Amino acid sequence: MLRPNPIVNQPLDHPLLEVKGLELSIKRLDLIHDLVPGNKFFKLKYNLAKAQAEDHHTLLTFGGAYSNHIHAVSQAAFALGIKSIGIIRGEETLPLNPTLKAATEKGMQLHYVNREDFRRKKEEGFIKGLKKKFGEFYLIPEGGTNAEAIRGTSEILSDEDESFTHIGTSIGTAGTFLGLIQSASLGQNILGFSTLKGEFIHKEITDLSKVFGLDLSIQHQIFTDYHFGGYAKYRQSLIDFIWWFYEKFGIIIDPIYTGKMLAGIWDLIEKDFFPRGSKILAIHSGGLQGNEGFTFQTGIKLPTLSR
Repeated sequence: MLRPNPIVNQPLDHPLLEVKGLELSIKRLDLIHDLVPGNKFFKLKYNLAKAQAEDHHTLLTFGGAYSNHIHAVSQAAFALGIKSIGIIRGEETLPLNPTLKAATEKGMQLHYVNREDFRRKKEEGFIKGLKKKFGEFYLIPEGGTNAEAIRGTSEILSDEDESFTHIGTSIGTAGTFLGLIQSASLGQNILGFSTLKGEFIHKEITDLSKVFGLDLSIQHQIFTDYHFGGYAKYRQSLIDFIWWFYEKFGIIIDPIYTGKMLAGIWDLIEKDFFPRGSKILAIHSGGLQGNEGFTFQTGIKLPTLSR
């Protein structure tokens, strides 16, 4: 099992918060583990335990060329001394971007498939073909969201978080959002900020709750206006916010998940969404390895861990 570092809730100090009568803290999941930080630590925790209990020696998963999930699985497998295979959407491009380079350095075997085949990643026939090619493996879905992942993310909140009135998180495959709803206390409001463009995320949340038998009775709300163009898209205002946040608070955030969520929370603060006296906890879901890849892809510099 991966051993976590202590989780820190870091309070922020800013004149706007004082004027609005609010408290805002960041749950620094980006610091929970050196190799597998962020919400990925929780998503993988019970998947790794199950893989080991079933005596699997290889993990196989899916992702895009800049996937935090691909990166996290490669690091976790390396830490546990087992093999990993990444099924990557699209054609191989050399030199490898920072994400895939880091994955291969930790021993992950990369296998590229075209977009049409990648869409078949849940089909039984496609999985059988992968087992014929690679042998037996423990399958982790793209993004990591399954029953084991939600069990893990339901452990993100602790007793010390019960005083918060609002808890914000980004939504990708929704595993973290659903886990927080399962563990939140009565009276807390879970705020999800979708990184995907469109309103379909509401139905996806409902469908996933039915598949995994989850209780959605805890108050929650999904915001779909802070995607900045869609998944992995960005606008200059987002880049400016990421740099502003880093310069004000010394916390590095990414442009895919946490950056969009915090930009959304800050905008809601400015618009008086939160009643005076509210205590807000924002989940830093990690993903900072992606900042280097973002610069590699776009040429736009962001704060990075190596800075």
